[in-house]
Amino acid sequence: MTKATPLAGAEPQASAADTRQPAGIKVLFFTEMWERFSYYGMRALLVLYLVNALGYSRDNALALYGIYTGLVYLTPLFGGAIADRILGKRRAAVVGGTVMMLGHFAMAFEPLLHVALGLLVVGNGFFKPNTTSMVGELYERDDDPRRAGGYSIFYMGINLGAFFSPLVAGTLGEKYGWHYGFAAAGVGMAIGLAQFLWQQKDLGRSGLMPHQGPVGMKDLPQIALWSLGSLVFVVGALQAWRVVGPVFGGLPVLVQVLIALGVIGGAIFAIVRPDPQSAGHAPLNSAEWARVLSIVIVMVFVIAFWTGFEQAGGTMALFADQNTQRMVGSFEVPASWFQSINPLVIVALAPVFALLWTRLDQSRYKMGDTLKQALGMVVLGLGFIVMAMAQGIADTGVKVGMHWLAIVFVIHTLGELMLSPVGLSMVSRVAPAKVLSLMMGVWFLSSAAANYLAGVMEQMQHGSGYALYPFLAAFAIGAGVLLAVLSPLLERLMKAK
Repeated sequence: MTKATPLAGAEPQASAADTRQPAGIKVLFFTEMWERFSYYGMRALLVLYLVNALGYSRDNALALYGIYTGLVYLTPLFGGAIADRILGKRRAAVVGGTVMMLGHFAMAFEPLLHVALGLLVVGNGFFKPNTTSMVGELYERDDDPRRAGGYSIFYMGINLGAFFSPLVAGTLGEKYGWHYGFAAAGVGMAIGLAQFLWQQKDLGRSGLMPHQGPVGMKDLPQIALWSLGSLVFVVGALQAWRVVGPVFGGLPVLVQVLIALGVIGGAIFAIVRPDPQSAGHAPLNSAEWARVLSIVIVMVFVIAFWTGFEQAGGTMALFADQNTQRMVGSFEVPASWFQSINPLVIVALAPVFALLWTRLDQSRYKMGDTLKQALGMVVLGLGFIVMAMAQGIADTGVKVGMHWLAIVFVIHTLGELMLSPVGLSMVSRVAPAKVLSLMMGVWFLSSAAANYLAGVMEQMQHGSGYALYPFLAAFAIGAGVLLAVLSPLLERLMKAK
């Protein structure tokens, strides 16, 4: 494996027995916590808002949810590339946080719905891959034993924000007014951005190009210019879609998919192949390409996981709203609260899994990263078997108890802990250093495809004779078994030298 270039100001090299995390972990922990507070607060309300406030049909609301969440995970591909080549990770993260803050506040105004969603999509593209890859840059060595634990701690910060956001933004939105909930998400993003800038000294050189220093007032014009450019881009894209959208929507579904894959594939080819003159890097060698290929293959399999998992904000949110008995005495539990179960379990169990993986990796029962992720997919499928049983009861006209959804969310969370932090750590370890942020963006492409599929899956099932939840159970379990079979080959590719 090609060794990453040590960062100036990085933490001292850790021995195998040293479990102390770099100081920068706490900065990225709280930054991501507040950003996820804002994202999941809005996500918890979006489908319910579209159906109950704006009168969207179920299919149209789920489709918009799928498009939005899909694009949220597509734009990191471009945000990662811009950071690697132009802005640097830290400045790109500040631009992304600023644009997302504006998007959340715009959600409080109904006429700005599509502009707001566009700003959130673009801002997330700048923010997400770069904060995630900055975690990896806190460690001097690729094989630093603290790395996997650091990503699990970082992931716990994500889910701490995700836990509080439905309780705060969801309650404000459902009980007092939708726009209060969306505004609360904007406040959360503002706090996260301020905290990141205030405590950035603890990050050392993480997220900075060799010629850059910490983000300061001198960078304000550049950040403002990129933020304004993002707004102009969103408005222009929406205007263009008003012309292109009806034509594209009239094409057969297969043609739409092929066009989308062609555009995405072309973008990947253009960006993944570094230009030595513009990027300052030599082309990838055969070993580095093998490692890139291993990440892309795993990414394709992970689509099966996130397609199911992201039903939480779509069909499962509507199930909570319409098919679940939520009265506790005279109080009706908000439907959005169920989405706090997943992050609550993660906050409780993330340290346990971090310790479990560390101990397991040091024993003779060591599991490869791909095998851990395969197991997570199978566990997700088991959750959908329970969900199918709950849907069967609801189809008789009886509202089910809240414990059904609670059980499903707990099972799905166990699967997520086996897959997501392990996958992030895998990418940071396996990806060639010269395209690390880019590969983080490529990794999020699996979530882009899966989130879109999650939104349209129910509509695609109409008339097929297959029920949604049994299909998702088979899909996730089947993909997990196949990935487990391919695991030895993929692990060899990841170790190419």
